[in-house]
Amino acid sequence: MHVQAIAEELARRGHEVTVITSRYHPSLPRDEVVHNGVRVIRLWSPIHISRGMIMPAYPLAMFLAMRNADIVSIHTPMLETALVATLAKLTGVNVVATHHGDLVLPDKPFNRFIVGTMFAMYRVMANWAAQLIAYSQDYAENSYYLRPYLHKTTPIYPPIAIPEPNAEAAQALRATWQPNANAPIIGYSGRFVEEKRPDLALKALETILKVHPNAKLVFAGEYDIPYEDTWQRHQDLISKYQENVIFLGLIKDPQDLANFYGACDVVVLTSDTECFALVQVEAMLCGTPMVMTDIAGGRVPVTVTGMGKLATQGDAVSIGQAVLDILADRPKYTKTRQEIQAIFSFEETVNRYEALFLEHARGTKDGGEAS
Repeated sequence: MHVQAIAEELARRGHEVTVITSRYHPSLPRDEVVHNGVRVIRLWSPIHISRGMIMPAYPLAMFLAMRNADIVSIHTPMLETALVATLAKLTGVNVVATHHGDLVLPDKPFNRFIVGTMFAMYRVMANWAAQLIAYSQDYAENSYYLRPYLHKTTPIYPPIAIPEPNAEAAQALRATWQPNANAPIIGYSGRFVEEKRPDLALKALETILKVHPNAKLVFAGEYDIPYEDTWQRHQDLISKYQENVIFLGLIKDPQDLANFYGACDVVVLTSDTECFALVQVEAMLCGTPMVMTDIAGGRVPVTVTGMGKLATQGDAVSIGQAVLDILADRPKYTKTRQEIQAIFSFEETVNRYEALFLEHARGTKDGGEAS
């Protein structure tokens, strides 16, 4: 969504934008399409490794695209970083890389191999890249990917846009989830994976239910993840709180997601690692305060807006108490949509990307124009 938002806005401003990606689902169009002004090339992806896709045609497709490009924007972590950097050198074009978070996988032998290999490939690219982009200075200074390259790292908030919630639809959701109109609804938006520690959100209910025995915890996001067994490992915990927990699955429609946030009294994110978490700002734009663990990068939205509370990393009691504090005085932690938009400005984010791309584009050093 980050890539799509930047690409479509740059295309709207008159730049020629090509996105090369995988055809990761059979329902997606084959080969090349134009979507909202962006040329999208989807490549055959016969092999999946964890969350990664192996695309045999990727080297050739990238090489052909780079020959006509003024700048190459890539997004890490990704396996092909060293390949992209090499092709960029061959074609004489600069690379600007946006880092979306250090790769963190469950500590298993094969996963350690994946993490080590990915980081080694990344370092080749980072050494050659014209610019690296972080979601925040806080994350850059604490990222094992970015810390060695702070001299060429620029923090830019991610592009975040979400519709306003439909009040009637949000109220209908509340009525569906919560028969007790006076009991709170706590939202969780994210994958049910180890690094996001959804088990802590469940364990926090022990503290929350002492004050609000009818509270509901509503999960939005994929939960039975094929590359992890986190869902399976926590079935006992899920069963323990089954009367107070609802699982919605992945919400794809932006308006439906806005209505979800609008239906919640507070949203929790209990991650052990998070470079930023766009869901925090999405929730804030929909009028819902956040509880976030006090971790590098992840704490930034709450810190700069005041729209929520930080809880101690890994501490379910602290998370539960933070939820109770917000429920006890919700107006104290609520800002207007305009106040949040002023901090996380979509236009300002794209302006800064556009300026960096133009600065490092082919031909700009000698006074030529780039697109």
